[in-house]
Amino acid sequence: MTSLVRHVTIDCTDAYALATFWAQALDSKVSPDDAPGDEEALVETPGAALLFIQVPEAKAVKNRVHLDLQPQDRTRDEEVERLLGLGATLLDDRRNPDGTGWATLGDPNTSDYQF
Repeated sequence: MTSLVRHVTIDCTDAYALATFWAQALDSKVSPDDAPGDEEALVETPGAALLFIQVPEAKAVKNRVHLDLQPQDRTRDEEVERLLGLGATLLDDRRNPDGTGWATLGDPNTSDYQF
């Protein structure tokens, strides 16, 4: 066997806060080893682990990676509304009445990361 992806690692300005948002979005938990103010925070989910790393520099350019979410127990539109309720921001709405298309959302702090 070769290598496996252990984490998708995301640089951000507040690792614990962003991990908390993603834990809620993915119906998971932030690792019990992590606390507010820590420089790293881990969210483990069945699909992938997300590791948030606090960095001093602000985001300067467009993201080259984003996460495509697929709701398991609700419609796409219900999931978009749920994520907005958790603090996400609607950045671009390309949903079509026939159920095709997508919505681009930003994390609660869109200067950190876009999904």
